Amino acid sequence: MSILRIDSSANTTSSVTRGLTDRIIAQLGDNDVTVRDLALEPLPQITETWAIARATPETDRTPEQSGALVESDKLVAELLAADTIVIGAPIYNFSVPASLKAWIDLVARVGVTFRYTENGPEGLVKGKRVIVAMASGGVPAGSEADFNTGYLKAVLGFMGMTDVTIVAADALATDAEGTIARANEAVDALKAA
Repeated sequence: MSILRIDSSANTTSSVTRGLTDRIIAQLGDNDVTVRDLALEPLPQITETWAIARATPETDRTPEQSGALVESDKLVAELLAADTIVIGAPIYNFSVPASLKAWIDLVARVGVTFRYTENGPEGLVKGKRVIVAMASGGVPAGSEADFNTGYLKAVLGFMGMTDVTIVAADALATDAEGTIARANEAVDALKAA
């Protein structure tokens, strides 16, 4: 099984989500793991050149447009090659970190990871398992104030990834020990696919 691990916490030394993604990877067993650390290797924001290039047929792109898509193409290839995607997604100001949003912007590509049909949008990244390690000081997973996990389920589902499991450590400010213990129990319950 191949795994794409995406870490988005800016905290590279004592991050709860990084600890959870470590445990998730270990729980899934000995696999081929590609690591995409968005804090250590920040991604570019999308630009006008990128936006025009992604909507231009490949044979009609200028060299500048083709160059603007290189990183995006690499990220999409990593995503498509993975059987399982493990995402560390702390809540920053009620939503995903900007680094994770940049990754999503670069992989959500019409005609590549989703398409529009007469019946509506269709995700093209199917058959993937996604495990999201979420951490929050006090925003409960799935609550009205949690714009992280709902957003991730929506955007991943839009691209065709509907098998999404949330492992939440969502009471760090009030019960750090208990919430981490519950998250670790959830990780222990995960089965390798």
